[in-house]
Amino acid sequence: MHINRIDLNLFVVFEAIYTEGSITRAAEVLHLTQPAVSHALSRLREALQDELFIRYGKGMRPTPFARQLIVNVRQSLGGLQRGLQQSREFSPANLETTFRLYLRDLFEVLLLPRLIAQCNTIASQVKFSCIRIARDQIQHDLASGRVDLAVDVLFSHDPDILHQKLCSDESVCLVRRNHPAMNREWTLTECLKWPHILVSSREHGPGFEDIQLARHGLERSIGLRIPQYYAAALVLLESDMVICAPRQFARALVANLPLAVLPFPMLLAEMEIYMYWHHTLDQEPAHRWLRSQLMQCIRNAELAD
Repeated sequence: MHINRIDLNLFVVFEAIYTEGSITRAAEVLHLTQPAVSHALSRLREALQDELFIRYGKGMRPTPFARQLIVNVRQSLGGLQRGLQQSREFSPANLETTFRLYLRDLFEVLLLPRLIAQCNTIASQVKFSCIRIARDQIQHDLASGRVDLAVDVLFSHDPDILHQKLCSDESVCLVRRNHPAMNREWTLTECLKWPHILVSSREHGPGFEDIQLARHGLERSIGLRIPQYYAAALVLLESDMVICAPRQFARALVANLPLAVLPFPMLLAEMEIYMYWHHTLDQEPAHRWLRSQLMQCIRNAELAD
């Protein structure tokens, strides 16, 4: 099929429905009527000879063909947008865009307040959207354009995904301030005596500290596995459990919750934090500016090496 037989505006509608998962919400984002979006979808279905989306509950589920198509559509639309942006001299003050970020909740706490405050002073029209996705989907969503920038610990990735180290931090332990262990010597035996909370986005598998404990033939008892640090911290307030977390994040929690920070009573490798992006965005001015702002936040927070 030749592209000149398809109205390219239909792909804008397609991307909006895919992102929003709903014709109604896509219409709101595009500032169109719902019938207009439905009509555009019908035209694209006919042109591509595929249903593209199947109604599922109150939303729309993409077909396998649509899942394959979205990667190229987002890259093409993003390339066009970047081309239009680059046709003018780049100026943060004139930048109008929404950056879509993947951040774990601890990075949201550490980075988002500084990043938004910093950007508001020099790029008031820039907006941010934090996206929750499964960790094994990060590379796919960076490639498809659903996510502009991800921040996470080091993980294996393909050559199309670029990365840069942001900072490193040591692991410490968090307990409630009136935890029974506060009146005792904080040894490794004492630390492993109490049930721990493992914060992980995965349903199974060891955590960062577990891998290093295992090298010494040790293990901790996991009393709770949960995907968010802040929720885990609230559990600490009502229990005798222990959380292992990066020191800077622990400091942020202690400033707002009645928790205490204790050293991890064994030498552990530091946790290294990286930002990730797709290679097609590497030289894009707005994205380069975003990465520089994130690095500046790290330097201002004294987190960098």
